[in-house]
Amino acid sequence: MTHSHTSTVSLKVGRRVARTVWAVVTVAAITTTIMLIVMWPRGTSEVPGLVAAESDPVTANVVDRSFVPCSYDPLLGCYTFTIMPREGDFADERLVLDQPLETTISDGDTILVVIDRLGDGSVVVSFFDFERSTPLLLLLLVFVAVIVAFGGWRGVGALAGLVVSLLIIGAFALPALLAGSNSVAVALVTASVIAFVALFLAHGFDVSTAVALLSTLAALGVTGLLALLFVWWSNLTGLADESVGYLDVLGASIDPRGLLLAGILIGSLGVLDDVTVTQVSAVLELKRAAPHASVNELYQRGVRIGRDHISSTVNTLFLAYVGASLPLLLLFRQAGQTIGSVATREIVAVEVVRALVGSIGLVSAVPISTYLAAHVVTLGADETATPAADPVM
Repeated sequence: MTHSHTSTVSLKVGRRVARTVWAVVTVAAITTTIMLIVMWPRGTSEVPGLVAAESDPVTANVVDRSFVPCSYDPLLGCYTFTIMPREGDFADERLVLDQPLETTISDGDTILVVIDRLGDGSVVVSFFDFERSTPLLLLLLVFVAVIVAFGGWRGVGALAGLVVSLLIIGAFALPALLAGSNSVAVALVTASVIAFVALFLAHGFDVSTAVALLSTLAALGVTGLLALLFVWWSNLTGLADESVGYLDVLGASIDPRGLLLAGILIGSLGVLDDVTVTQVSAVLELKRAAPHASVNELYQRGVRIGRDHISSTVNTLFLAYVGASLPLLLLFRQAGQTIGSVATREIVAVEVVRALVGSIGLVSAVPISTYLAAHVVTLGADETATPAADPVM
């Protein structure tokens, strides 16, 4: 026997409560839409890349490998690869690529190379990177299949929300940041749009999802205020990331500190909506099991559930940041620096602030979503009959 649900957890509430919730959601949606329209980048020109158009990397197949003296130093040994570009002016021609001994290129690999023709007519081939589209595409197909097989139509909605989120980041957030718009404002608008799309596509258009959305936006506001306070108080400049320096070389007028704040906000959103949806669902299930429970009883029981969820989620969040910074931490450890001196270096302090602020915002999402859900279902129960149990199929 299975239980049938049309949304995260569906529970009837009174019309007055539902109208109030949807009115607040509508105001938030209108505000977000107006800000999105006002801040949408217009008339921005493309920033020239570091690689000239005639030197763009092309895909090539490695057809042979041999060990010979290096052309730049005959005393050293190098691998010489015979490659055949798949595209460009040299498509299907056999060209030679020299690589040092430590190369990991093998026969049959597909690689990206940059091909330049010098003034004397000679051709120079340089290794750019490995071509990874095939394994990445396969991994993407496996991911989609797993999500759809396990989640059904809910999984399809989640994937659609993910696609729209990526489109919003690519079509709005990145161009707006490059155009010099306020980074924090761009991040708030981007996160709000993503929250609306992701939650409603994945969990359906009902009051429980609306409550989760409002809770997510509130917790996002708490996270933003904390990030703004501690980035400023810690004197973080945002210049520790090498990419910021490259952007400056390319002429992009971006505030590094604002970009850091934007990254914290957008990065926190994915975990926040997971917590709010879970807490709202927990409260609604508690109300379903105990229809006469008061707001305080629902809140206390919901928070107890949230504590277990938070403990594991915070651990996951910290491990994700540690995993991403592992090579850097090893470098500092090898240099014999203490944990205290390492933690206060900006390149590490940025991740510390990101993890701690994100975790505090995550914790705040539990009481916010639990309290709001408890009020909605309790006030709604006063206006409507006790909801029937889920149908058993």
